[in-house]
Amino acid sequence: MNYSELNTSPRILMGPGPSDMHPRVYKALSTQMIGHLDPEFVSIMDEVKEMVQATFQTKNNLSFVVSAPGSAGMETCLVNLIEPGDEVLICQHGVFGGRMADIAKRAGATVHMVQQEWGKPIDPQDVKAALENCDPKLVAIVHAETSTGVLQPLEEISKLVHDKEALFVVDAVTSYCGIDLRVDDWGIDAIYTGTQKCLSAPPGLSPVSFSERAVEVLDARTTPVQSWFLDLSLVKNYWAGAKRAYHHTAPISQIYGIREAYRLVLEEGLEARFKRHQETHEHLRDGLEALGFSYLVDKEYRLPMLNAVYLPEGVEELPIRKKLLNEYNIEVGGGLGAFAGKLWRIGLMGHSCDKNHVNMLLSAIKEIL
Repeated sequence: MNYSELNTSPRILMGPGPSDMHPRVYKALSTQMIGHLDPEFVSIMDEVKEMVQATFQTKNNLSFVVSAPGSAGMETCLVNLIEPGDEVLICQHGVFGGRMADIAKRAGATVHMVQQEWGKPIDPQDVKAALENCDPKLVAIVHAETSTGVLQPLEEISKLVHDKEALFVVDAVTSYCGIDLRVDDWGIDAIYTGTQKCLSAPPGLSPVSFSERAVEVLDARTTPVQSWFLDLSLVKNYWAGAKRAYHHTAPISQIYGIREAYRLVLEEGLEARFKRHQETHEHLRDGLEALGFSYLVDKEYRLPMLNAVYLPEGVEELPIRKKLLNEYNIEVGGGLGAFAGKLWRIGLMGHSCDKNHVNMLLSAIKEIL
């Protein structure tokens, strides 16, 4: 059988991820392949590690990139810190808190839940009440809930967790490199993210970072980590030290790509990048509200990079979304869970976050409506 040359449609990516990539990232992905233990590649890994620390705003030594997507970063954080029989507290206000709970159960933990209505943030007082009735080894929460567009304040909850002498674990898949995220200042002990959203790198990698407290817990384990591939006692020797211990063949070209994506982030500057995401979100908000759209989330808790919106009354979401894709090459996301078929999730992430993208989307919606 003959297969045609690969030639995908020129999509404008404004869904919940992946986002558009800068031409410099595409160029980096085509860089000459070298070996994963080549001294040159080890130097590239060291640079990427420094960039992970800079963008997480942390000095954590155990900061690196898991060779798998954000869901593997989630699993890396949980299976390394949980042993069978441990108590954990999971905060859920959307799809991804539920995934954390599922992983924790599979790791043998006794899982307690703090749950909030989807579209609203977790209330610190609910966390406080839950902590009075259990003794968790860790508390996990989603900073930016991709399924609803909720931005979760972290600092007050972090203090409650540390007062209980538990570890604080955070999902930052959607917020990373798009809104302020201070790992050290906010007392985050383990954090994971993805590369395909506000970082605008190829999907398939997961930056993570672990505090010294978390590393002490890892070193004190009495049982093997559930996953061999994600076992940090093995992986960390590949990303650190004078002599790198072979663990797996790293996704070399992917690392090239994320390195260039990080260069773009650091050239722009974190504060400038956060400001760009907020200002572009406000431009989109004004245009959508003028067309009769409304937001799921209250203003003070809205993510700038993930806009969960209801369509004007009487307008079905799926036909319009299909037209955007098929006739205008613009991708936006549909709702998840209880919001399936009821709202859109519009992404303004990384390289997709500019007023030109917003203007194209608004113009297309006006024509369709």
